[in-house]
Amino acid sequence: MKKAAVLGIGLIGGSLALCLKERTHLEVHGFDASKESLSLAKAAGLIHKGHICLESAVEDADVVFLAVPVGAAPRLLKQLAALPLKRGCIITDVGSTKGEIVRYAESLVNLRGTFIGGHPMAGSHRSGVQAARPLLFENAYYVLTPLPETPLPEVQRLSRLLERATRARLVIMNPEHHDRVVGAISHLPHIVAASLVNQVADYNSSNEWFHRLAAGGFRDLTRVAASHPVMWRDILLSNRESVLELLEDWAREVEAIRSAVKDRDARAIEAFFRKAKESREGLPEGRKGVLPPVYECTVDVPDIPGEIARVAQLLGEKKINLRNIGVMENREDRAGVLRLVFDNEEELKKAVACLRVSGYQVFDPDLD
Repeated sequence: MKKAAVLGIGLIGGSLALCLKERTHLEVHGFDASKESLSLAKAAGLIHKGHICLESAVEDADVVFLAVPVGAAPRLLKQLAALPLKRGCIITDVGSTKGEIVRYAESLVNLRGTFIGGHPMAGSHRSGVQAARPLLFENAYYVLTPLPETPLPEVQRLSRLLERATRARLVIMNPEHHDRVVGAISHLPHIVAASLVNQVADYNSSNEWFHRLAAGGFRDLTRVAASHPVMWRDILLSNRESVLELLEDWAREVEAIRSAVKDRDARAIEAFFRKAKESREGLPEGRKGVLPPVYECTVDVPDIPGEIARVAQLLGEKKINLRNIGVMENREDRAGVLRLVFDNEEELKKAVACLRVSGYQVFDPDLD
């Protein structure tokens, strides 16, 4: 392989391009409709060359990455089918649903090259090419979803390239199985979180105390509800069959606990929460998953002038990058009054150690 083309230079595409450029011998070309994104990518050293013309971007490319939203991938794939791609070219994507795009690629008889579905299960709350970083995928799962008839040597070529470039954990999975798993651990939680936020918003329209008291735990529990509406529209429609089955299972789960509460079945209610507690405690720690992690801690500070500035100054002196800071008005079920958010676990650990040495009481359930 000599050339890679990354189509879409945002967070995922930019990070992939940077990984390929820094850790392989490939010449990395980027394609994007935004000239500004291409200029930023070139200036930041993410790509060797940028293109606003698709044909020039993929010319003689050995591997092509479709780093675009789920809703845009089929259209881009159809455009590629009309181009004279290099013989032996591998085409892959980064979408969070696989069944639809794999079936669509299979239907494009004119597509030159081998399509292998891909899903790097890592992300960030930040977006855009400015957020691209080479460690985004490290130790995360990277799922490939080839069809049974996909030549094994092609799957191995792509796997070796991705392992070397991203340092992710490669997994081979059936497209439909992937969609059900990701539907359960990502798509359904987004629906549930949005439903809770919408329900409370309706209550709040007649009583503003719902939103006033909804800080702290409720805000954290439903943080994924702030995701992009158009993106999630396309994701749910592209994973329609799995989502519908999962929603039916969810409805049965809700009905079971509703019946237990209605019947005053204390044993069933306790069993419901006990099962959840044991399952939650059994989840793997320190592993990147499909939902972006939150690196945050809370700190007890006295309510005196200048105390928040002192905390920020202490972190700044240690060159610890603080991404966000907030005062928690509602402390129900949460320790500490000052909420500090960081970009990664390393920054969080340094901050916790720094503040504790300085005499602050810091709460971080994931590190303690």
